[in-house]
Amino acid sequence: MKTAHISTVAAILAGCLALAGTSTALAGQKSCGKRVNNNVAKLLECMTVDGVRVHQAAFQAAADANGGNRATGTAGYDASVGYVVDTLEAAGYDVELDGFEFIQVAPAFLEQLAPIAANYETAEFTGSGIGETTGPVIGVDLALGTAEWPADPSTSTSGCEASDFVGLDFSGPNDIALIQRGACFFSTKAVNAEAAGAEAIIMMNQGNSPTRMGLIGGTAATLPDGTPSNLTVPVVDARFPDGVALSQTGSQAFVRVDPPVVTEQYNVIAELPGRNSGNVVMAGAHLDSVPAGPGIQDNGAGSASLLETAVQMAKVRPTNSIRFAWWGAEESGLIGSTSYVGGLSSEELEEIALYLNFDTVASPNFVYFIYDGDDSDGGNFFPALDGAAEIEQLFEHYYTQRGVPFKGTPVNGRSDDLPFIQAGIPAGGLFTGDLGIKTPEEVALWGGTAGEQYDPCYHLACDTFDNVSLEALEINAEAIAYSVLHLGMNTTAINGVRSKGNFKSGKQDAGLPSE
Repeated sequence: MKTAHISTVAAILAGCLALAGTSTALAGQKSCGKRVNNNVAKLLECMTVDGVRVHQAAFQAAADANGGNRATGTAGYDASVGYVVDTLEAAGYDVELDGFEFIQVAPAFLEQLAPIAANYETAEFTGSGIGETTGPVIGVDLALGTAEWPADPSTSTSGCEASDFVGLDFSGPNDIALIQRGACFFSTKAVNAEAAGAEAIIMMNQGNSPTRMGLIGGTAATLPDGTPSNLTVPVVDARFPDGVALSQTGSQAFVRVDPPVVTEQYNVIAELPGRNSGNVVMAGAHLDSVPAGPGIQDNGAGSASLLETAVQMAKVRPTNSIRFAWWGAEESGLIGSTSYVGGLSSEELEEIALYLNFDTVASPNFVYFIYDGDDSDGGNFFPALDGAAEIEQLFEHYYTQRGVPFKGTPVNGRSDDLPFIQAGIPAGGLFTGDLGIKTPEEVALWGGTAGEQYDPCYHLACDTFDNVSLEALEINAEAIAYSVLHLGMNTTAINGVRSKGNFKSGKQDAGLPSE
């Protein structure tokens, strides 16, 4: 593994660390800072919303002091890394900073030259080629309706199939493909466009909801199977109304993407040594936000809950080693976690019994989703691995004991579980929804508002400290602690490794699954 030392990177961290020092005091039991939380009853007594909110407040402060976001490669991300490091070290952990190469995408430029003249704001796409092109704009299977929401029709498969480009003339030297968001990976659309002969690509938003009108700022770096897209042409994005303007007959545009800057960024890794050091339980959450906002729900909720779990478990001596991870550059294409897994030896990979992923766990209009480890719903992008079904069952057990309904969500490679799954490591996790629309049936089970997104501020500037369901945060912070402690004590159901200890769940739990 790669290691490095990083200093506290912003003055704000002094205040954040002071807040962190109060987190155990907020935990409802003065003894939490001293006792060993080695059963579920004791641990969950100390896992409180107030404790998690301290960390979220620190992440919000880091964003506020550094341009409004915590995207990888920014001072806001550096401040978040520093805060997590300081908080863990204050709890007694030895912390490793796992370095990875990060390609900082340079600002892009988009100008319409005809039939109107306009400069459009555009966001960066990781994985884009570099260069500039001036030429005709060719729309690809667009579903536009009007420039105002809602568009008609409400879905788009623009650019998802090579057949979408049949009959379009990309034989010129400077053709620009205008592609609409929706239905498949950005990388798939972009690779199809380049193969058809496009010299540049404009990726316009979908326009089928109020939250799909603005800039996207996504990634086209990897294909659905995890392989690099290897794009050579510049890719930029456009708001839906700007895309409508660019779709006019006779449209000409200028697109430019400057060369990226290569920097070193860091994942944060902390290990709780177990009696069985060769059987490692990993739990991770991405620490970065998108450039558009501070990311306090996505993924300040997951990373703060995991941090509080680590703090409250700091004095536990588990049977199996527990490795906590806060990933960088998830929003840029799972770069931090992919680099980490790729840097492990075969022996180190074999030691990892399982991986738990906690990304977006407190959406305001939430549903309690569990990663569908056994693919019983039939929507997974990847074959089920041995042990994944048992991870799903553990979360189901927790929710059942809390009297909370739950449902499966597809394992689709959108988060940091992907590189672990690709390495053959069973994974599981929790999710409360982002772009999906809540149904009346879901409202009947969990409350909330039908017809609205699970997280109306997903990837937007309004994903702030207030963009959190405290109910979902409480339930899922406890679920995270519950799963990490249980599996840290016993992974027999996952990989057959017997527990040497006599782990007891405690009075607050009717009994963890016995193995």
